Amino acid sequence: MRKLTVRAAVTFCAAVSLATVMGTADAAPTASPRSAHTIAQESTQPQVPTQDVILDCFSHPQVEPGDFVLACGDGNSRLISLQWSRWGANSAVATGINVVNDCKPYCAAGTFRKYPVTVRLDRPQAWKNNPQSSRYTRLTLLYTDTEPAGYAQTVTYPLWN
Repeated sequence: MRKLTVRAAVTFCAAVSLATVMGTADAAPTASPRSAHTIAQESTQPQVPTQDVILDCFSHPQVEPGDFVLACGDGNSRLISLQWSRWGANSAVATGINVVNDCKPYCAAGTFRKYPVTVRLDRPQAWKNNPQSSRYTRLTLLYTDTEPAGYAQTVTYPLWN
């Protein structure tokens, strides 16, 4: 009798497990394959125009940011009070302030000084993380008054991706 009870219990558990698996599989929605007609329609639909962005230190896309960190590692150079006069397919232009740490006597004890600048972004390239966006790959600063010690009046930086 004991042998029959164990066999019945094992059979019952197996049946319940199988029913659970089958029930879950039947309840899950099935993805229907796209037809050739659907694919043809998608390829003829107008493409969404790309949006040009600048990537911040964390690779987050920004459009016409009010401020932007240039020195991601230590924050010793950043742009603030940016006013964009142009944000287009090939370039973007703004005026603002470059706040730079003079690092005297050393960076932790340095003073942040403000320098008026014109900012230009250009050389957009496709952004692999979002096909609808292009990212600017170059930033140029033109110091319109004085520039920080050791800087030229015009400084160009490659931008990260």
